[in-house]
Amino acid sequence: MAIDRVPALKRCRSLGIEPGVIGLGKKSVREPRRTRGKVSEYGAQLKEKQKAKFIYGVLEKQFRAYYAKAKKMQGIAGDNLIGLLERRLDNVVFRLGLASTRKQARQIVRHGHITVNGKRCDIPSALVNVNDVIAVSEKARGNAFFKELAESNNTLSTPAWITAGSDSFSGTVTRFPAPEDFADIPVESQAIVELYSK
Repeated sequence: MAIDRVPALKRCRSLGIEPGVIGLGKKSVREPRRTRGKVSEYGAQLKEKQKAKFIYGVLEKQFRAYYAKAKKMQGIAGDNLIGLLERRLDNVVFRLGLASTRKQARQIVRHGHITVNGKRCDIPSALVNVNDVIAVSEKARGNAFFKELAESNNTLSTPAWITAGSDSFSGTVTRFPAPEDFADIPVESQAIVELYSK
């Protein structure tokens, strides 16, 4: 299994995105490097693809499969692509505030702490559907990490397409994400579509 080991802040600086987008509370204090000359159209499109891959923690082969699926769906391919990435289980766990970063959410899912409709799911790339209930497993709720999370009452702004449960350990997918729901993601999805359609 391939692992991306590039330091997150360094990668954020090179792609020109704020660390808060991926969940890091740190601020990048270094000045951005000055680029030589004008960036080509291909270079700009490639950078948008790299941003999306980095934010969601997806490698090239999987990203290309998401694009192929998004292209077959009805609607705008770019919005469908980001919508599919938003529906990943690790992203939903992050959006519910059960983890501080998407990488941490991925690890929580991998370790089997998350259930979907009452069944344990340890696949971070699993796509959630409407009316799916995502929750921390009963066994994991006694874990010190989740106890601290419940006490801190993490009020990360949950997107409109997810309803947080009354306890701080669960949430329900009420509808599929719409383009206005992922406006906080600084990716120009149309550029990715143009890159892949060449």
